[in-house]
Amino acid sequence: MTCVGIREFKGHVTHYVDLACRGEDVTITRWGRTMAHLVGEPRKERGLRDQLAPLAAAGLITLPSVTRNRRLPRPVAVRGTPASQLIIEDRR
Repeated sequence: MTCVGIREFKGHVTHYVDLACRGEDVTITRWGRTMAHLVGEPRKERGLRDQLAPLAAAGLITLPSVTRNRRLPRPVAVRGTPASQLIIEDRR
């Protein structure tokens, strides 16, 4: 646990926030008395399926049984002048 005065903390906030993010507790003092504790929050990276699981368990939604590879549709071949060119010409 790191103990730091308020002036030192104000001068190096980023350093102490980084310490808290790494799991170290930082105590901020003023005139020797504890004023605050800075504690980092553990990261929880959850996928969309994990986030939706409680809703599915409550019966509010139904999750798909199979995940599909989403591919972009093929571009459509169009004859003639592109729409972007027509817009540019119209603005002149």
